[in-house]
Amino acid sequence: MWRRTYLLLLVIRVYFALSPSYVHPDENFQGPEVFADGALPTHPAHRSSLVLSTANPQIYLGTECALLTNGFLGRIFSYPSRLPWEFTSDKPIRSVFPLWPTYDVPMNLLKGFYTESGTLNPPPELVYYVLRGVMFLLSFVLEDWAVYELVPLPRHRRATVVLVASSYVTWTYQTHTFSNSIETLLVAWGLVLIQRIVDNKRRSSIFACAVLSLIAVVGVFNRITFPAFLLVPGLRLLPHFWRKPFSLLSFAGFGLFFFCVAVLVDTTFYNPSASLWDAVHAPIITPLNNLLYNSDKSNLALHGLHPRYHHFLVNLPQLLGPAYVAIILSLGKSKAIQSSLKNIRAVSAISATAMLSLFPHQEPRFLLPCVPLLLSCLRVRKSRLFLAAWVIFNAALGFLMGVYHQGGVVPTQLAIPSIVSDSFFEAGASDNAQKSATVLWWKTYSPPLWLLGDNTSTQLDIETRDLMGISGPELASELEKLVPQCPNPDDSSRLDDPERSVFVVAPKSATFLDRYTHPSPDNSGLTLHELWTWRKHLNLDDLDFGTDGIFPTLNRVIGRRGLSVWAARRSGCV
Repeated sequence: MWRRTYLLLLVIRVYFALSPSYVHPDENFQGPEVFADGALPTHPAHRSSLVLSTANPQIYLGTECALLTNGFLGRIFSYPSRLPWEFTSDKPIRSVFPLWPTYDVPMNLLKGFYTESGTLNPPPELVYYVLRGVMFLLSFVLEDWAVYELVPLPRHRRATVVLVASSYVTWTYQTHTFSNSIETLLVAWGLVLIQRIVDNKRRSSIFACAVLSLIAVVGVFNRITFPAFLLVPGLRLLPHFWRKPFSLLSFAGFGLFFFCVAVLVDTTFYNPSASLWDAVHAPIITPLNNLLYNSDKSNLALHGLHPRYHHFLVNLPQLLGPAYVAIILSLGKSKAIQSSLKNIRAVSAISATAMLSLFPHQEPRFLLPCVPLLLSCLRVRKSRLFLAAWVIFNAALGFLMGVYHQGGVVPTQLAIPSIVSDSFFEAGASDNAQKSATVLWWKTYSPPLWLLGDNTSTQLDIETRDLMGISGPELASELEKLVPQCPNPDDSSRLDDPERSVFVVAPKSATFLDRYTHPSPDNSGLTLHELWTWRKHLNLDDLDFGTDGIFPTLNRVIGRRGLSVWAARRSGCV
C-alpha cells in the first residue's frame, strides 16, 4: 500500500515541478539568471534592457532608470540577463560556488548538445524545465534518501518518507530553483553524516569527515543561515574528535581546502582579470559580506521587518499546517520532550528556528530545512481527522503555491517574443525593418529576462520595464509618454523611422485598466487591446481587504484571475 501511495505522490511532485508557478523572484534572479548570459562586470559598458521602478537605492539606481549591467562577459547562453544587486554591489553577498553544479552543469550540457547538433542555443523554455527537472531529481533522490536514513527505526521509515513526500513544501519549494531548497538537502545530509560518524565509534571516519567538511563549506557559501541548523547537532562530534584526532584533522584540513577553492571561484567570478596573487591578497569572501550586510538592521528594513516570534507563530504553521498542531500537542507529554532532546532532527530544527528568530527579517522559505526534519519526528496514529486536514491543507497550498501563485509570469515572458512579433506582423510592419517594443510589467513579480531567449538573429529589440506596484495614474502617465501619437498622413518623415510599439502585462484583476480596454471617443486617448491571457495566475499582493472588503476583494482577485498582455495604442489611429 505504501509503495502505491509513494508512487502517486511522486507523480504529484512531477506535476508541480513542471508547473510554472513563481513563488519568489529569488528562484530566478539568484540562480538561472546568473548563468544565462553574463559574468560580473568589470567596467561600465551598456545599459540593460530591463528598466525598473523601485524605492530601494541599494537594489536599483532609482525610479524608472536603466540598470547598468556594465558589459556582461558571456557565460553560457546569449540570453538577455540581469544580475541582481546581491551580485553587483561593491561587496557582493552571493556566492557562485554552490550554483555551479546545480545550474551551470545542466545548462552547459544543454549548450554542448545543441552546439553539436548545429544549433546555437536551446530554447529558454527547455532550459527552464530541465532545471526544474534537476531540482525534482535532487529532491526525489537526496531528500527522500536522507529522510529514510535519519529515521532510526525501520518500522517508522516508510510512513515518514510518505509523510514528507505528501507535503506541499516538497512539491513546490523543493522543486524550484531556490538556494533554500539546496540548503534543505545540505542540512539533511549534514545530519546524516554526523549521525554516521557518531554511531561508528570504532573507526575514525576520515572520509565521512572530509565529505562533511565539503557540505559545511558549500552550505555556508550557499546561505549564511546554514550553520544554525548544524551548530548544536555538531556538538556531538566533539567526543569523537577527542577520541579520533585524525577525524578532526581531516575535517579541518579538507574544510580549509574547500574554503580556499570557494573563495577562489568567487574572486575569479567577480574579478575575472584577477591573478592568483590578487585572489590571495584581495579575496572576495561572500559569506562574510552577507553576514555583515544582514547584521545591519537598516539593511534588513529594506526587505521587511517582522517580530521575533514570526517564525514560530506564523511561518512554521504556514509550512506544516496540521502537522504543526500535532507536534505542539505532542509536546504536552513528558516522554515526548525527553525524546525530542535526544532527537538530532528535532534539535536541529528547533535550535535553528530559535537562532534565525534573532534576525528581524523572517520569511517562510528560510525554514525549509525544518520541514522534513520536523515531519520525520511526528508519529501520528491512524487518525481520519488528521489525514483529512493534512490532505486538504497540502492540496490547497499545493495548487496555490505550485500552480496559481504568479503562475502567469513565466509562460507570459516565454511567449513575449512571439506575441510581439505577431503584433508587428498583423500591423503590416516590414520584415527588414528594425522593430523595437517596450513591455511594461505591472503588479507582478519581476520578470526573468533570460526567459526571453536569444533574439540576436532577429530584427526585434525588446525592452522590459518592471513597474512593480506603482499606482494606476503613474502607469497611465508612463503610457502617455511611451505610446506614439497618431501619425500625420502628410508627414512622410515618419515612414523611415524604426517600428516601435508598447505592451502592458498586468493581472486581469487590475480593474484600473478597465477604462482603457474599450475604445475612447477621444482620438488621442489610450486603448488597450488584449492579445494573450494565461488564466492560471493569482496576484496575492493585490489583496486589499481594508479598502475593498473581504468578499469583493476575493471576487476580484480570484474571479478575475489571469495574466494578460495588451497592446497599448492611440484610439482613432488608422
